[in-house]
Amino acid sequence: MKKIDKRLTPLLGVLGLFACLIFARYAQLAFSPARSMASDEALEGERGSIVDRNGHALAMDVPKYDISVWRPATNVGIFEKEIPQLASIMGVPADQLLAKYRDGNQNYFYAAKRLGSESAERVKAGIKAGRYKGVQVDEISGRLYPEGKLASHLVGFTGEGNAGLDGIEVKYDDKLSPKPRKAGDGTGRLLDSEAKKPQGDKVILTVDANLQFSIEEIMDQAIKANGAESAFAVVMDVRTGEILAYVGEPGFDLNDYGSYSSEMRKDPLSLFSYEPGSVFKIFSMSSILDIGAIDENTIFDCDGAYRRTLPNGEKIVIKDLGVYGKQNLSGILAHSSNAGVGYASDRISEADLFARLSSFGFGMKTGVGLSGESPGLLRDPEKWSARSKPTIAIGQEVLVTPLQMITAAAAIANGGLLLKPTAVARIETADGEIVFKHETQVVRRVVSEETAKTMMKALETVASLQGTGWRAKVADVRMAVKTGTAQMIDPQSRAYSDKDYIASTLGIFPADAPKVALYVALVKPRGASYLGGQIAAPVLKEVAEAVLSIIDLNRGKTPTVVHNGDVSLPLVRRANIGLTMPDLAGYSKRELLPLLERSDLKVIIEGEGYVRSQKPLPGESVNDGSTIYFRLK
Repeated sequence: MKKIDKRLTPLLGVLGLFACLIFARYAQLAFSPARSMASDEALEGERGSIVDRNGHALAMDVPKYDISVWRPATNVGIFEKEIPQLASIMGVPADQLLAKYRDGNQNYFYAAKRLGSESAERVKAGIKAGRYKGVQVDEISGRLYPEGKLASHLVGFTGEGNAGLDGIEVKYDDKLSPKPRKAGDGTGRLLDSEAKKPQGDKVILTVDANLQFSIEEIMDQAIKANGAESAFAVVMDVRTGEILAYVGEPGFDLNDYGSYSSEMRKDPLSLFSYEPGSVFKIFSMSSILDIGAIDENTIFDCDGAYRRTLPNGEKIVIKDLGVYGKQNLSGILAHSSNAGVGYASDRISEADLFARLSSFGFGMKTGVGLSGESPGLLRDPEKWSARSKPTIAIGQEVLVTPLQMITAAAAIANGGLLLKPTAVARIETADGEIVFKHETQVVRRVVSEETAKTMMKALETVASLQGTGWRAKVADVRMAVKTGTAQMIDPQSRAYSDKDYIASTLGIFPADAPKVALYVALVKPRGASYLGGQIAAPVLKEVAEAVLSIIDLNRGKTPTVVHNGDVSLPLVRRANIGLTMPDLAGYSKRELLPLLERSDLKVIIEGEGYVRSQKPLPGESVNDGSTIYFRLK
């Protein structure tokens, strides 16, 4: 008997310890805040909404319905006859539903998921009338995107279980997902789902839905007008890093995302990397200027090409579109001279140029990317060839994303500070508590304030009549502009394509007190031109006008009061030609600009100053396709 007691002692000890652990766990559950049930139920609660900066809903939860079938409860002969009608109500192919029903591997299967209330009610009515035996309708939370394709690449979408799959929906999935609610008495206690339904946080974006809509329409029309494959545009507040518009066209309907290919759903602003072309000269010339290798008055001979002979006798030649003569910083940028930029790059070391461009954020992620974000490509100097430095300086041999370009441009606009960009203004719980609020975050200083001002001044010349970006200029707003045309790499040959280009333009305004940076591009245009200054610049002008209609900004057309109460209004003439040729003698080049925008006339302007002669002569008839000559002095 004693032997038996000795054997039982260890067992009884283990059982006693186990009992103590169970009691301790029971006490923990009994005296802790009631949260376990709420945590479990949170998965079945309401997902948080996504709204624009003004509270306009872009994504929200609404009741959705899953339709399931329990095969043993059906009558085979009757149900198979009902399948065509049931499938039509649910919007699914009848043959697929019949195949599922006849598949004997599962007695329970889903006939349709996440149906809208209208279809679900029709199924319910059929069940109530005695049809569809074995069919069950279950209410779940589902996602609705009230504006369809608006900001589709930014907002993203959810999938099975209402979990985020792309865009904001996946990046902030943990915030948007349902979670237990706090008590309303201010104690901070968590309540079960019967007290307050679990609900996710609300994400407030920085974009303006009205502006987003306007720019999406502009970019859609630009694609059609230029036969482009796609287009994108991004607008940023240069003082805060907030993204005001995030446009990739063509977009896709978020309520039916499964009908679009993964390629169409890919976010072009954070995932598409490409050689930027001449727009990149803003950052290479800023780097060279800031290091002290040149100043705004340094002259280079832009005689048609950059030429350099290596010690081994190899010749490097990078051609220009024209011969521009001796030019300083402003002239080089206005004409977008490859030669001028190439010769300027000879004054900076490879290591210094690499370091400066890296400082602007090239070759690394901005942090705002939503679906993996590409870092682009800026190779280490050890991997550069003898021609890499001047080539990179003009925007080749480097890959960028639109987000990198707009973020770097904002640094030039705001006085030299690289800001961390954001598409989210704040995040609030369902009970109104702010859990995140964007505050301007300076990443680093990339150039001095003096350099930034010098570059802004030089970029204003690009928007003048002597520059490539004059078509981007909004008449009554001071603008800094840079255009770009980049050859794309042919994926088959890995060489530059002779037909695929990216035409782009970057703008900043007001140039004297910058607030907004814009960047637009057309991908693979197939129209009359592929040059950024000819087809992207006019698009940027339209985008700028859309922005100016939203933000509060004093414009140059405002009348000014001068002298003793006398009101002086600027006299604005805009040349116009109807069925007969008017007398335009004395008109300035600026006043003739509207004529250059007409597609039904070919307008040729020679010289500078004011109109001294014209053809056709005043009073002569003008037809579609007529050529109009003006000689200015």
